[in-house]
Amino acid sequence: MAGIKELRNRIKSIGNIKQITRAMEMVASTKLRRFQDRAIASRPYSQEIAGLVARLSSMLGDDVADNPLFSAGKGEKTLVLLISSDRGLCGAYNTNLFRALEIWVAARGEKKDFEFFVYGRKGAQYLTSRGYQVKRFITDPPMEDTDYRSAALTGRMLVDEFESGDYKDVHVGFTAFESMARYKPQVLPFLPLTPESLGGGEDDGTAAADAIMEPDAETIFSALVPKYLETRIYNGLLEALTSEYASRRFAMKNATDAASDMQKELKGIYNRKRQEGITKELLDIVGATEAVR
Repeated sequence: MAGIKELRNRIKSIGNIKQITRAMEMVASTKLRRFQDRAIASRPYSQEIAGLVARLSSMLGDDVADNPLFSAGKGEKTLVLLISSDRGLCGAYNTNLFRALEIWVAARGEKKDFEFFVYGRKGAQYLTSRGYQVKRFITDPPMEDTDYRSAALTGRMLVDEFESGDYKDVHVGFTAFESMARYKPQVLPFLPLTPESLGGGEDDGTAAADAIMEPDAETIFSALVPKYLETRIYNGLLEALTSEYASRRFAMKNATDAASDMQKELKGIYNRKRQEGITKELLDIVGATEAVR
């Protein structure tokens, strides 16, 4: 069993670790609130623009088929934008995302059939170590500094890759934020656009047809589609960052609680050993006094 001095050092070390994990929990909580507000604020706009694009596509009917973004690509491979984290210490956040990705890939083909754009160092490391082809690792700007402009640039890159004819479709893998304790990893279709991926127009386009539009519906539709795709990328990044910090906050809280429990247990052992030492010293004194008599 460890001695008094070793126990004291271990208690001190655990206390230092607990201070670090508590500080990381506080930082994660602060960033979580910031990104959560942004993610929630972006949802209504994302839903409305998706619904508008869906209604306009329904109203235009067969004319939409001429748009290359609404038909399957000419290539044989699938391009995936994977949004992971740059750093660890966020619980099972990345593990759950990679597990969902592996299940999705296994159901659709082989590794050679997929290529990746990646946000987050953890995702790039995972894909490279398992033989996937990472075509682009996006590091500038860092994920935390990502704004709508950089998300729009990523969206345009994905559209250009799809229109190049090298891919049959494009998907986005990220973790959707549902609550402080629930975040769901998923891989969603991005291109080509379909009524299911738009998720908006349950109506038949009558409401859009009744509206007076200036310019015409086709011009508005052509301008809205790129904005819709850019918004989806931006919203996915915000959801992923919010989920990451929610997971990190939860992991650091558990680590702090575990450190407190361990420190309490070691202090109990330390106090018992110290009491045993004091008792032994008292017995030695009493024994020596009796021997002198």
